[in-house]
Amino acid sequence: MNRMTAFASELVESGVDDLIRYTPDEVIEKRWLPYKSARVLKEKCYRRQVIHHNDGGRISFTAEDIRRESARRTVEPLG
Repeated sequence: MNRMTAFASELVESGVDDLIRYTPDEVIEKRWLPYKSARVLKEKCYRRQVIHHNDGGRISFTAEDIRRESARRTVEPLG
């Protein structure tokens, strides 16, 4: 189980995963998505290349957003 999956599982079990919103800085700091800086992540969000929320003009992420983005970037083996 990777770090992101473990994180998501903990939140689902606690029942609060739908209520918590994370900033791009928090997502980068905890390495939940594979980007080098919050600025790069924000630029991807501005271009609508990353799953996120734009509540009141502020970019935020739920655990579900992080799960979906991680799954979207998964590379399946050919064999």
